[in-house]
Amino acid sequence: MPITGYQIKAARSLVGMEQVTLAEKAGVSANTIRNMEASGADRVKGRTDTLDAVTDALKAAGVIFIDEGMSDGGPGVRMGK
Repeated sequence: MPITGYQIKAARSLVGMEQVTLAEKAGVSANTIRNMEASGADRVKGRTDTLDAVTDALKAAGVIFIDEGMSDGGPGVRMGK
């Protein structure tokens, strides 16, 4: 599923996680997180394993990523139960 920079930023905000903390949990640099979030509404491009590490860290914190086709509102994030 394509992930946007806004989704990463919103997910991080939803769980109250700083960029540096997410970077540490994902095993990437804070610059990587900054660059991903800078993609804005566009799909994050880069290495699949890096994007997987970032989204896995956010999912472990309770975030669910919503694909564009899963709702009328477009791609987004929400907290799991």
